Amino acid sequence: MTSVDRTVAVLAYPGMSVFETGIVTEVFGLPRPELEVDWYRLTVCAERPGPVPVVGGAALHTPYGLETLAAAGTVILPGVPDVTVDPSPELVAALRRAHRRGARLMSICSGAFALAGAGLLDGRRATTHWRYADLLARRHPAVTVDPDVLYLDDGDILTSAGSAAGLDLCVHVVRRDFGAAVANAVARRLVIPPHRDGGQAQFIEAPVSVDPDDDRIAASLAWAVRHLAEPLTVAALARQAHLSTRSYLRHFARATGTSPIRWLIDQRVRASLALLETTDAPVAEIAAAVGFDSPVTYRHHFGRAMRTSPSAYRRAFRAGAAEVRPAG
Repeated sequence: MTSVDRTVAVLAYPGMSVFETGIVTEVFGLPRPELEVDWYRLTVCAERPGPVPVVGGAALHTPYGLETLAAAGTVILPGVPDVTVDPSPELVAALRRAHRRGARLMSICSGAFALAGAGLLDGRRATTHWRYADLLARRHPAVTVDPDVLYLDDGDILTSAGSAAGLDLCVHVVRRDFGAAVANAVARRLVIPPHRDGGQAQFIEAPVSVDPDDDRIAASLAWAVRHLAEPLTVAALARQAHLSTRSYLRHFARATGTSPIRWLIDQRVRASLALLETTDAPVAEIAAAVGFDSPVTYRHHFGRAMRTSPSAYRRAFRAGAAEVRPAG
């Protein structure tokens, strides 16, 4: 898809929960005049235009079919009716046609089965809801299924885990298209954190806890974000939480699903994005400002997280910002 094609189509299907489609509508469908950018134009489509029955006995009615879906700049599949059944030949043809013409394809939850059934995930990494991951791998062995992430961005094809992870992916796409400031503004409107790393674990043991130590973990994370430029160790974080290092590691993993070191690296990479987008500071200066001990280390971790270099990210953002700058 071209960088200025803001058309988005989401596929409604019989028997769906409206939550995933609602996520797409909330992020891409609501007008955002306050952002002063060329916002997305959303269309809800169906394989067969007309009423689409949804969970709860209601029906969603759309006059738009697969031709409209295939013509969009971004095509989103929020799920499939049955993960054990192949997508229809008509849907496969529409997805392949969209892909050939350069559309960006996205799936939420079981929507990955439609992309895989169209052969578009062969040779790629993809994710889906953890409960479907084994089945996706068995049914489509040419796909490298990663069940342990919230979402995967493979450039022109993006896949996410179940339900709320689709919201993370949609906000990630806004960040990709418009930069951190716009994505953060959308997140504030949605009353959600502006970013959850795509590599974060899908399933965290005991995510809701009455353990008061988890409040200490949260306090230590807030402290760390305020001190990213400083050398930070697990021992220093544990001291902020008034826990032993061993107890801190255990509570941290339970509360976040990751390790302190991985969390810190991610926070530092994310903190660097705004500096790349809004300043002309050298990469070495930015690396130091967010706490990396060398530009080499920063570039390494930035590349792993963002699949590009800091300089390339800056160039792409500056070009994208010029394209979406409002007229006048």
